[in-house]
Amino acid sequence: MGHLPKLIEDLALILIVAAFVVIIFRKIKQPLVLGYIIAGFLVSPNLNIFPSVVDSANIKTLAEIGVIFLLFSLGLEFSFKKLMNVGGSASVTAFVEIIFITIAGYFTGRWLGWSIMDSMFLGGMLASSSTTIIIRAFDELGVKTKSFAKTVFGVLVVEDIVVILLMVLLSTIAVTKEFEGTQILFTVVKLLFFLILWFLLGIFLVPTLLKKIKPLVDDEILLILSIGLCLGMVLIAVKVGFSAELGAFVMGSIIAETTVAEKVEHTLKSVKDLFAAVFFVSVGMMIDYEAMITYAWPIFIVTILTIFGKLFSSALGALISGQPLKQSIQVGMSMAQIGEFAFIVATLGLSLGVISDFLFPVAVGVSAITTFTTPYLIKLSEPFYKWLVKVVPPKYIEKINRYSSNTQNIQAENSWKTILTSYARIIVINGIIIMAIYLLFARFIIPAINDNLESNSLKNIIGNGLPVLFILPFLWALMVKRPNSVAYRELWTKTKYSRGPLLIIEIVRFSIGIGILGFFLDRFASTTISFFITIPVAIVLMVIFSNRLNKFYSRIERRFITNLNDRSEMGHPEAVATLAGTSNIKESLAAWDVHIIELEVKPLADYIGKSLVDLQWREKYGINIGYIRRGGKLIHTPDRYQVLMPYDKVGIIATDDQFQIFKEVFDSQEIIEEENIDHIKLGKILINHHSPKKGLTIQESGIRDKTDGLVIAIRRGDERILNPESSEILQLDDIVWVVGNRKKIEKLNVEI
Repeated sequence: MGHLPKLIEDLALILIVAAFVVIIFRKIKQPLVLGYIIAGFLVSPNLNIFPSVVDSANIKTLAEIGVIFLLFSLGLEFSFKKLMNVGGSASVTAFVEIIFITIAGYFTGRWLGWSIMDSMFLGGMLASSSTTIIIRAFDELGVKTKSFAKTVFGVLVVEDIVVILLMVLLSTIAVTKEFEGTQILFTVVKLLFFLILWFLLGIFLVPTLLKKIKPLVDDEILLILSIGLCLGMVLIAVKVGFSAELGAFVMGSIIAETTVAEKVEHTLKSVKDLFAAVFFVSVGMMIDYEAMITYAWPIFIVTILTIFGKLFSSALGALISGQPLKQSIQVGMSMAQIGEFAFIVATLGLSLGVISDFLFPVAVGVSAITTFTTPYLIKLSEPFYKWLVKVVPPKYIEKINRYSSNTQNIQAENSWKTILTSYARIIVINGIIIMAIYLLFARFIIPAINDNLESNSLKNIIGNGLPVLFILPFLWALMVKRPNSVAYRELWTKTKYSRGPLLIIEIVRFSIGIGILGFFLDRFASTTISFFITIPVAIVLMVIFSNRLNKFYSRIERRFITNLNDRSEMGHPEAVATLAGTSNIKESLAAWDVHIIELEVKPLADYIGKSLVDLQWREKYGINIGYIRRGGKLIHTPDRYQVLMPYDKVGIIATDDQFQIFKEVFDSQEIIEEENIDHIKLGKILINHHSPKKGLTIQESGIRDKTDGLVIAIRRGDERILNPESSEILQLDDIVWVVGNRKKIEKLNVEI
């Protein structure tokens, strides 16, 4: 009989024990992750009751592969567009919670007498809540459609990316032993630079590659290619000085923007599940039950910190972001646990040899306890809010509600915000591309030219001309490309006092471009040649060939935008997406405790074929219908004579209480929430002294006809009028909220 490697024996033991343990955990409806960890503990050398793993070094290597696939699959589910659509309230909530709990974790570790590195990694372990546990609890309690649940999901998206950044910072600090602010700041800037660069290049190249080879690719080749791209980015990330986990996450998020994202995720699922199981089993193998008993007191302290610290900081962050008190408490009590990332952070610390072994049992103990407490905390959130309202003096509750209302206050004129965001995007993106080209020439191309050419004159010519040729389209965009927006034209043509600031912005970015060009050329040629010849020649070339540069840059930009939007347009031929995912609308409606939910009409519903005016849902239940999706056709703000057909997807605008009543009428159909509705926006119209609409009713004002829209609310001082009657008279300083055609609302705002 041939010799059987110990690795195969260990894998057989691990997978058989893991399978039986997770079957038990599924039966008792507990997270499978905890089952894998317990399976690892059962086969570890620390417990001699069962056969134990022998070749732990090979298992550790497989576990590292498991982490890479975990982060890759997380990136596939992440998508940078999700991050951009999260909205301000979820972002503020996430940052407040992460900053508070990370600092609190560090000082708790120091108070317990732990080392600086142990304390820092403890803070990093506590920074992320468990997406798996929260989704399972929301499903069981039936609260996924509640308004606070959307904020929680947004916070989880932000947490994912922030914890990845924290892992990079912790690994850098652990390796360099540098705790100085300047070093940390340099690492953050370097990290952001490479993240944006990888994202830009990845979105430009990877979807194009996948589209070109699509006829040749089946499931087998797609699996091999996606794993190859993942490991390739891992190698690049490590070469640049970052962690392998970051590279896997970045490549996953790039593929997430392609049309094959779901297919890759489905194809990779079995591989990911296998290696992830090995990883979590290896986590369990590191547990020493004697250490857990020894460190029972720290486990208890960190558990209390996790539950109350994350509860308090998440609720505080939601309040600061302008969420109502009830919703803030519900968000806080949903986030009070740690999950899978805690084990990944702890594994990183152990692999670097900078943390103590006892952090693992602490992480496992805290995760197990908070997993069981999470459903109860979510269930108790509403009773706790009612108790809090009774015991807290009414004046404080009123102040909190007033603050929530004020932070969501509507600004009718937000053109400057749009303009400044567009300018910042142009400068940052093109600046990063120019810097990447500089690094490419400085590190590789120019040294190769210097090694292979003997003529100094030829070296100077190439050193001046070639880099400028490559950066010219992006330098032109940075210096002269204007934001292509209605807001820019409004400010330039309608408001004469805006021209001065706009000219200053143009002069500043032109100066930045000249400065970049000077710096760029100073690195590759003599200062005299750069100042007197190359810079003037470059400016003249940009002026003469501005049209060609514009066309070339526009082609690049269109390719990037097309690749970025391929996935969202794949399921909707007419680029129909869902209003519920538009971050500015969700964020604005939060102050009214209103959100948008999409329901599908059942084929046998008794209201099929009846017009909306006959159904009178608005009059009976106070809800509005924002849109109807019928196949690939979008009917936004349907009129009163529109009828509902089988399998129509209807966007319902309602409060939580209104929806709870109305969903029974709609026959409790499964709720599907997707993202983005093209050409529809939540418009904000200010009725001022000069407005021709002042003193008219909503019907007389013609707002609905002029915007193809629906007036869903009016803000009048501190009063909110939700779903106003058409006979409501518009008064001075009213702020009217309209859901309708984006361009027509913007045009009406300019006219008013």
